Amino acid sequence: MDADPDTDLDAFRDLARTFCAKELTPNIERWIENKQVDRGLWHKAGEVGLLCLSVPEEYGGGGGSFAHEVVLLEEQARSGDSGWGVSLHNGIVAHYVVAYGTEEQKRAWLPRLASGEWVGAIAMTEPGAGSDLQNIRTRAVRDGDEYVVSGAKTFITNGGQCDFVVVVAKTDPAKGAEGTSLVIVETGRAGFRRGRVLDKIGLKAQDTAELFFDEVRVPAANLLGGVEGQGFVQLMQQLPQERLIIAVSSVVAMEVALEQTLAYTKERQAFGRPVYNFQNTRFTLAEVATETRIARVFLDDCVQKHLRGELDVPTAAMLKWWTSDRAMKAIDECLQLHGGYGYMTEYPIARIYTDQRVQRIYGGTNEIMKEIISRTL
Repeated sequence: MDADPDTDLDAFRDLARTFCAKELTPNIERWIENKQVDRGLWHKAGEVGLLCLSVPEEYGGGGGSFAHEVVLLEEQARSGDSGWGVSLHNGIVAHYVVAYGTEEQKRAWLPRLASGEWVGAIAMTEPGAGSDLQNIRTRAVRDGDEYVVSGAKTFITNGGQCDFVVVVAKTDPAKGAEGTSLVIVETGRAGFRRGRVLDKIGLKAQDTAELFFDEVRVPAANLLGGVEGQGFVQLMQQLPQERLIIAVSSVVAMEVALEQTLAYTKERQAFGRPVYNFQNTRFTLAEVATETRIARVFLDDCVQKHLRGELDVPTAAMLKWWTSDRAMKAIDECLQLHGGYGYMTEYPIARIYTDQRVQRIYGGTNEIMKEIISRTL
């Protein structure tokens, strides 16, 4: 998956797998009860170099490529964890700063994200605005050398623990999309408060939360890139990588579900023989295996294109909707083959099923993905 053949991803995979096995898997149940991972996990990840993997070394990052991000996401999924919001922190939040931050912003913010001192979040969605980002109501009003940020955001990944929030706000509401900007809010500022950590059907260990900005004052230097009105373009340029990350999660979920279901059906007995020996089971798993292989080939091709800077918006939209949709269907078939046990949360397949459902919604709903694709036909 790496554009640079000299880069040894295998050694990095060993590091990621060891870290996930030691730091994630033993704590999953406790994190689900707490609705968040331990804050110290971020510091540990920073110490071993798992944060900001594809951020240049001069800013404290790992100096790797998006391929390293993919490996970490794969190993996290195989460990059974879905609570640690590292995909957002590494592959989305940090890359807004890398792509659009001024030199001063990069040097001030990226090392703190790379060390785990700060946990990153991005606040797009509002109670009345989801995929339609042009209709957000949060405002950032210039007042001398500061911006005054006011508004409410919801469904914010890492919202319960974040220290650094990329806030999508209107700096000039009269200009519509062209009046949108990205403003950084450090959560220790007066006027910022967190709402409740939301109770979801899946991703139970993820601290998805509401965030409120009650006339929060931030320095004018916290405007990402230093120029107003660039926010909508910045969002549109970064969303393909976000959708690629969602596809990685979807494809790995398919692969893990298939592996677990093969093992279960070959061990589970019914009517005196393994469940796998029934033709319906074998044919169903043959179909799941085929679609999983196709999804992996599509994903790997898009990762390669992204590493070369060639992944376009409609292809990323195709990948996101198709893999997240097919994953849900494949996992449903795998759950069915577990019988009643598939409905029990003590079996990993049940958690994979509920965790996967949101992939069709966030990063832009699959209906929005089809709209994006159709405009290019």
